[in-house]
Amino acid sequence: MILGTLNDHREAVVRLVVRGRFGRELETEVVVDTGYDGFLTLPSELIAELELPFRGEGTAVLADGKQVVFRIHEGIALWDGKPRRVPVDAADTAPLLGMALLYGHDLRIEVVEGGSVSIQALPLS
Repeated sequence: MILGTLNDHREAVVRLVVRGRFGRELETEVVVDTGYDGFLTLPSELIAELELPFRGEGTAVLADGKQVVFRIHEGIALWDGKPRRVPVDAADTAPLLGMALLYGHDLRIEVVEGGSVSIQALPLS
């Protein structure tokens, strides 16, 4: 189970360890973003610090309708205690945890000041 809290901006946040090249690890706070269908977004400076290998480019349409091109890298997220290879989208915003990484899990958020956040794997069917 992955645990976190609701921050002062009413965002659900959890701590996540991301592993880059040569085993370098970085623990960062990520915002759970149910409107983001990818796996993980990190700022360019964290991607550079971890030396995440470049894998290609993607495009996205923002809420204002503007289309943007972004770089896609590859990293390893320690997800529920297990290493998981994931695409990492570069965006100069707060680190985001998307629905692709949450897939197969139960997300619970107590939407009150200091509320708890929990992410738990669903039983396999």
